[in-house]
Amino acid sequence: MTALRSRRVVISALAVCLALLGAALVVTLAVLPSSNKEEPFLKYEAESGLLQGTMVSQEGEGFSGSGFVTDFTDEQDQLTFEVVAPKAVLYNVWVSYRAPNGNKVAGISLNNQPHGELVLQPNDQFSELKAGKLLLQEGTNTISLTRGWGYYDIDYIKLQKTKPETKHQVSGELVNGNASAEAKKLMNYLVKNYGKSMLSGQTELDNVSWIEKVTGKEPAMVGFDLIDYSKTRAEHGAISYEVEKAIGWHKQGGITTFLWHWNAPTGIIDEPGKEWWRGFYADSVTFDLEKALSDTESEEYKLLLADIDTIAVQLQRLKDAHVPILFRPLHEAEGGWFWWGAKGPEPAKQLYRIVYDRLVNKHELNNLIWIWNSVQPEWYPGDDVVDIVSVDSYPTPGDHSPAINYFDNLVALVSNKKLVAMTENGSIPDPDLMKAYGANWCWFVTWEGDYLNDGKHNSQEILKKIYNHSNVTTLDELPDLFGMKKAVDKEE
Repeated sequence: MTALRSRRVVISALAVCLALLGAALVVTLAVLPSSNKEEPFLKYEAESGLLQGTMVSQEGEGFSGSGFVTDFTDEQDQLTFEVVAPKAVLYNVWVSYRAPNGNKVAGISLNNQPHGELVLQPNDQFSELKAGKLLLQEGTNTISLTRGWGYYDIDYIKLQKTKPETKHQVSGELVNGNASAEAKKLMNYLVKNYGKSMLSGQTELDNVSWIEKVTGKEPAMVGFDLIDYSKTRAEHGAISYEVEKAIGWHKQGGITTFLWHWNAPTGIIDEPGKEWWRGFYADSVTFDLEKALSDTESEEYKLLLADIDTIAVQLQRLKDAHVPILFRPLHEAEGGWFWWGAKGPEPAKQLYRIVYDRLVNKHELNNLIWIWNSVQPEWYPGDDVVDIVSVDSYPTPGDHSPAINYFDNLVALVSNKKLVAMTENGSIPDPDLMKAYGANWCWFVTWEGDYLNDGKHNSQEILKKIYNHSNVTTLDELPDLFGMKKAVDKEE
């Protein structure tokens, strides 16, 4: 698991700089024409903002106003807009940007407090990105775009008062028509609870007792990993008891979720810095997914299927124990750091559908509820093989904003017809801010180690608040979904 933590540390290091920022300067305001009874757009040109380490440029085409802001290179570089609101109100926000040098991430701060991040897809022309919502206070507000990964350009931001929320159109129907009774019961509960309360979750069963000691509560959900069941890890002596732990957690009445850090089926480099246990990272294997999928008679393709069959054995044990699983294969594909996403969206989607078909139709694992874990539309494998959409959120340490931009983008991805979950997180979203923003995350699952207990990502005070909040569900507040509480009562 050390390799997993190292990736999180790298991401957090990039994000720490976002919290060091804030300043204010009045910017130019332009009211764009609107039709019917739409609220007007308020447009703020980047070149009129307060520049810290950044600069105005006119090199290139397609920008509005007299220029754009560039040179987001050093840690302290940022661009700040000053916005005056007549009263406290929630605004939708768009950012016009250009990112000709590949995928980028920018930080966003509101009134000198970190407020999540923006994922900037590569483009050579300025285009608008829906950046979520901001709850402006009455009077003067500052909105800052901070460096993040850097090397992108900003043309303007645009704001519009939000409309009343539309009701979620989510049903409890699962994509697998033969889903088990336990899976159906779990899905129906999640749908019924959606928008009312966020389920609390934590990776690693051993962390549950620490959370209970700090907060007096236990999480409703625990996250497990199939990582050490991968053949190329088992061949190096890796042993896993995750299935046994998951069955034990189920017997306590808890909800179970699994991901799979899939060690590549072949092509493990296994040298210093690229050890065998890093075999799920794209930089530590030579396995080429696109090539393997292009020839179904190839050894690489057959090894892919063999790995899926190996995992099916473990999932069958959970099925036999009547454990419904919130199953999240090929997580974080669009990040590109794992081999299943390194070749782009098409091979990743094809592999996901193969995993689905193999486990559902060949192995009849009807206890699985299927979760997709990327936000961008071009990566989405299809409504027919996805029950729940999700994102993994690792903002600046101590940023408890509701990650509304991710939430809104996922809702749009599935036309508001599927559940939306935060399947991994560093700092946990504040339930009060979630309510204010309408970010109805179905659940959160905090990552282990420093993300849980370093006091920076989640202080003990915020953990106590969240785990004892009326809009957060803990283990003791779950209904007896699987009859386990009745079984315990009988034993006693």
